[in-house]
Amino acid sequence: MAVTGISQGMSGVIEMLYISQELILQIKSKAERAYPNECCGFIFGSLKNSGKYAEYIAASTNSSAADEQYHRFIITPDAMMNAERFARSNGWDIVGFYHSHPDCPAVPSEFDTANALPVYSYIIVSAVKGKAEALLSWELDRETDYTQFQSETIILTKENYK
Repeated sequence: MAVTGISQGMSGVIEMLYISQELILQIKSKAERAYPNECCGFIFGSLKNSGKYAEYIAASTNSSAADEQYHRFIITPDAMMNAERFARSNGWDIVGFYHSHPDCPAVPSEFDTANALPVYSYIIVSAVKGKAEALLSWELDRETDYTQFQSETIILTKENYK
């Protein structure tokens, strides 16, 4: 296993997302295909005391207005409900979301922060000139009443968790 980022929240709890290199490559590929717009999707898996375990990803339609998709994404309530049904039918939870930042760093924007929900992982991949580069994971920080993101440790695994 390789750790690609280390974080410890102010509460002292180390947040971790376990994800395979295969899923990371799929997310990066989706970012490259969506360029110059943002891609977005769901991360399915399981929640355990030791962290979140990613098992599968699925793309979602970016429902933001066409002229806004270059710098924001929106997942509709219907898409969220369909993803919840899909997760339950497979014995999973939605553990997070992924999206890209075309020609911008892989850090949450003000829009991302204002629209995020607690507990979920938010993977952001920077796509520069159509090429996926940095990929980081974030979670809203409990210690700031969920008003700021903290980085989340990504633990690369050889395969998906079953």
